[in-house]
Amino acid sequence: MAFVPKEQIGVGAVRVSEREKGYVREVLESSRLTYGPFSRRLEQGFAREHGCRHCVLTNSGTSSLQIAIAALREIHGWEDGDEMLCPAVTFIASSNVILQNGMRPVFVDVDPLTYNIDPAQIERHITPRTRAIMVVHLYGQPADMGPIMEIAAKRGLRVIEDSCETMFSSYRGKSVGSFGDIGCFSTYACHIMVTGVGGLTTTNDRGIAIMLRSLANHGRDSIYLSMDDDKGKHGEDLKEVISRRFRFVRMGYSYRMTEMEAALGVGQLEDAPANMQVRRENARRLLDGLARWERHLQLPRKKDDERDHAYMMFPLVIREGAGFTREELTYFLEERMIETRQMVSLLDQPYYRQLFGQDIEEKYPVAKWIDHHGFYVGCHPEMTPEMVDYVIATFGEFFRSKGL
Repeated sequence: MAFVPKEQIGVGAVRVSEREKGYVREVLESSRLTYGPFSRRLEQGFAREHGCRHCVLTNSGTSSLQIAIAALREIHGWEDGDEMLCPAVTFIASSNVILQNGMRPVFVDVDPLTYNIDPAQIERHITPRTRAIMVVHLYGQPADMGPIMEIAAKRGLRVIEDSCETMFSSYRGKSVGSFGDIGCFSTYACHIMVTGVGGLTTTNDRGIAIMLRSLANHGRDSIYLSMDDDKGKHGEDLKEVISRRFRFVRMGYSYRMTEMEAALGVGQLEDAPANMQVRRENARRLLDGLARWERHLQLPRKKDDERDHAYMMFPLVIREGAGFTREELTYFLEERMIETRQMVSLLDQPYYRQLFGQDIEEKYPVAKWIDHHGFYVGCHPEMTPEMVDYVIATFGEFFRSKGL
């Protein structure tokens, strides 16, 4: 009998392992719910895995992006109305945080194969007010960081890596999150690592790391950013901590991750190698199974051998002249228990059309094509080979129904 799913095959999944449950029980039994040993383990381990000296936890990837811009704005004296380049295809948080920091996002069209910012399009958007490039590593594949970093160095621009959808991936042997001034990651439900909500911020600059931690803690004086920072202090050292520990030296936010989420994150980090192996194997199985229909579908193949792919999800774009619409295909899949999502469109969002003009999408033809023809399905570690084969077979059923 052919495999039939008992429940929807989601674009993502959450599984809490026995190890992670044990770590959370340790936290609950300790009564230490704020920044503590698990938080430090997660920061140190994640920084090490991504080739960075420092990592600061937050309560979301968006919060990490928010404080990343705030830190660089303070350090470099950026002003309201200064500009930051941003890809025209990304989740809306990438550009929202630019606006929320009083700056102006300037959109750049994307590479039609990787869906990441197109380095060839960057320089024509640079003006005297451009201060930084927000690079987004979408869907698990690193952006083309070589030419991007060359442009940034030549033009004196800072670089923030929005890597909320990409972990454990490298470009020319160097990890995402370690190229720019600051890297930002997410551990939201159904992401590559999952803590429910949560974020991580990486940097190789100690001064930036201290400022990021302050910004995530209401702008507090860096002498006291954890309840352990007065432990073991005596004499004048203790007096100084006491005198400064309730001082706030900048505008900050309450963006802290709890110790329970960090405990989940430690377990997820330890399980990451095995989970990534399954994720990539599921993607390979999908690539092999769907290859026969590549004249109708653009598959998420790596653009070159300089980068690897984490496959946070499995993005697909319907080719021009395919003979069917995205809606026809996605409805067919959904009716057969396969969840889909439209690829993260930005410029066709009602609020952005209101902000930037009803015709903003027309200026970015590749982004427009992706916005109207792209979608994704899952390839996460909770998908069994039988589930993956069912997805492939359902695509085949659709194409047969169209006579293709």
